[in-house]
Amino acid sequence: MTESTQTESPQTVAIAGGHGQIALVLERLLVEAGHRAIGIVRNPDHVADVEATGATALVLDLEKSDAATLADHLDGVTALVFAAGGGPNSGADRKLTVDRDAAILLADAAESAGIRRLIVISAMAADTFDADSDEVFQIYLRAKSEADAAVRERDLDWTIVRPGGLTNDAPTDTVLVAESTGRGTIPRADVAAVVAELLVSGSGIREQFEVISGEVPIAEALS
Repeated sequence: MTESTQTESPQTVAIAGGHGQIALVLERLLVEAGHRAIGIVRNPDHVADVEATGATALVLDLEKSDAATLADHLDGVTALVFAAGGGPNSGADRKLTVDRDAAILLADAAESAGIRRLIVISAMAADTFDADSDEVFQIYLRAKSEADAAVRERDLDWTIVRPGGLTNDAPTDTVLVAESTGRGTIPRADVAAVVAELLVSGSGIREQFEVISGEVPIAEALS
């Protein structure tokens, strides 16, 4: 990591995909550290789970919204995190409308609202997708790759995090970070901790990296 803009003041972080497993852990980590978290959710039934972390819920369907509408809801927000996804059982269409288009929408809203910090949770090896394949996983990788490319073009303080295979194992708080780590897995809770550290430390600005479980403490790996 080459650049840092560490801030001691409390942040207000809005998280797209606020009911996802990574997002729920991230919301709790941020609140426990004295920051404000806002979980953006599509389903009103998910509000209680978001609020149980100490975060605030914003009910807004990113697939049916536009950048101006989303930006209007981001007053006071200092950083954005994209943690949304079409879900493992969704078809190719939702890989594009959520994993790609909603990430681009969040970047558009960041620009409209004057929010510079944007962290995107992407996927390992996203750029290796087979452009000729109609297989859902290849469409998923394409969606992530195209979203990441669109974010990299922005004059924002972006970071793109590409985790390996996600598990529900207990966090280890140690990782391997590299441009390309090779295949591996990582607990969702450790991905959340990586994002929290990026937000608090200000490290990783305008960088894209892969992350899997390793032997280096998260703060040290990102410093």
